[in-house]
Order: sequence, then structure tokens, then C-alpha cells
Amino acid sequence: MERRDVDVVLVRPARSANVGGACRALKNMGFGAPILVAPAGLDRGEAARVAWGAEDLVAAAREVGTLEDAVAGVQFVAATSGRAAETWTPRQLAAHLASRGGRAALVFGPEADGLGKGERRRADVVVRIPTADEQSSLNLAQAVLLLTWELRLALADAPPAPAAAAAAAPGELHAALGELAAALAAIGFVDPARPGSVLAELRHLLARAEPGAREIVLLRGLARQMRWAGEQARSERAR
Repeated sequence: MERRDVDVVLVRPARSANVGGACRALKNMGFGAPILVAPAGLDRGEAARVAWGAEDLVAAAREVGTLEDAVAGVQFVAATSGRAAETWTPRQLAAHLASRGGRAALVFGPEADGLGKGERRRADVVVRIPTADEQSSLNLAQAVLLLTWELRLALADAPPAPAAAAAAAPGELHAALGELAAALAAIGFVDPARPGSVLAELRHLLARAEPGAREIVLLRGLARQMRWAGEQARSERAR
């Protein structure tokens, strides 16, 4: 059983051996080839030697230039991090993905320093693997194995996911959040130069709510009306 509705994205992996180890973990758990974002000097031969039976996933791994390219066709993005404050556990994520339809992506950062703040904010939720305080660092392949193991358990027992037709199209939630950011700035709710933390919390809220296509349309209409009202109020005060 291979899961083709969950993409595993490795952002700027620094070591070919770790890519191979991640591919082996993905094959163990029944997932497809990863998407590699700007890998550093990837040697597919070295990666294949570590993959042990998952050489086909190494060969099929697709390289893209940016995280946006990697998640362009995805409705739900989960980022992994050991530093973020507001996080889900792997089990919470697995249960959520098992109950929803549409395509999802699970994003892992580079081995040395993980995903950047902007990359974490691009995600709908951030996931942290609970570890002992004295040794919290995980190898990339270990992290991939732990997350996909939880997903395999949850997805194997889940009923058929709801049809994706009613879900919002990929990118629609991201576009709605952009319009909401402009609206909140127009009414003075956020600093337009630094809206990031508020928008990240709103993104996580909406991810849990799983708005459908019609609800996204309503959200975007509300954002546009808020922006118009804010701009009108500013114009009247300036007279």
C-alpha cells in the first residue's frame, strides 16, 4: 500500500546519505518518493547505497527550487520543528489527516538548523516530535520514520476520506489569508510591516476548521469588505 495523497518534502537536505535514509523510511511505511527543495550537492548514487531497497524512491525523488513549488498542489501543509512554541504532536497530525480529504504535505527542514520562521509560517500547522530534553536532536531519516509511522497507523484504520470535490482548491486558503492580512492592516488590527505571528495563528485556526470551497469564498468576501471599510474610514479621517 503506497500513500499517494501525502507528499513528504525535504527542504535543503545537506547530506545525500540522509536523503537515502529518508527514502528507506518512506518505503518502509508505504509512502512515495520525497520532493527535494534545493538539495545541497545531492549525490543520488550515495543516497541509493543507503536506501537499501528504496533505490526506486531515490531515483524518483523530484527536485524543486522553493517550498512554494513543492506545496503548490496541496490543500494542507504540516511543517516539522523542534523550536516552534505552538505545535501539534505527530499523533494529533495523524488523526487529523486520517479524517480529512484532499492532498497534504509533510515538510522537514535541513539537518543543522531546521525550517526557518517564514517556512514554518507557510504551514497550516507545525508538528514537534516529543523527545528527551537532554537529547532533542533527531536525524532526518529518524524524524521521517517516526512521522510516517504514526500516519501509517492512523491512515490504515481510517474510513474512506471524504471526496475532495467539496474541499477548497490548492492555494485558495493561502490566497484568502493574504487578503485577510491586507484587511486586518486596513482596520488597524495588525502592523502591516509585521503581520506574521497573528497570521500564523489564524492559519492554524483555519487549518483545524478545514473550510470548504464555499467557506473560503465567504472568508475572502469578508476580507475584501473589511479592507474597503478600513480604507473608507481612513479616507474620511483624512478630510
